[in-house]
Amino acid sequence: MLEDRLLLWKFKRGSSEALERIYDKYETYLITVATALLNNTHAAEDVLHDFFVSFVQSAEKVKLNGNLKSYLAVCVANLARNKIKRRQIEPGSLDDGDSIVSTESEPDLLAMQKEDVAKLNEAMAQLAYEQREVIVLHLQGNMKFTQIAKLRSTSVNTIRSRYRYGLDKLRSLLNSEVII
Repeated sequence: MLEDRLLLWKFKRGSSEALERIYDKYETYLITVATALLNNTHAAEDVLHDFFVSFVQSAEKVKLNGNLKSYLAVCVANLARNKIKRRQIEPGSLDDGDSIVSTESEPDLLAMQKEDVAKLNEAMAQLAYEQREVIVLHLQGNMKFTQIAKLRSTSVNTIRSRYRYGLDKLRSLLNSEVII
């Protein structure tokens, strides 16, 4: 996107307004990605904060080959992965009241949506991180399998397999076919 390239150009030249616009534009999206990967909104907020601190500190090193949204999503996914590897967070269920749902729905519909989101979050938490990451980057990050494969230095077939096996396991979990 042209606006994103311009924002990044201004940001790299010290514009705090450009940084603020990038943050405002992508904060909700990045929190959603981090929450989907960590299944913990507090940890997702920490990851987002850590990312933007490092983003500011390394502004001159940022090189954008694709779109900014995907770049930011991958950076946040990397930090989430590192946080899990360092065992700073155990992916688990969302804290009570942490699910993100629309408040514009009817009360009964809102309750059903909240229940569905909770079931999906619980099922996502049971996936292997690699599967969850591919699903989130593909579905929420709108990234192609080839982009994910390149970023992960993995074959496209491996990425497709992780996606397919992850979706199969989600279907099984959500249909109560798998006993854990």
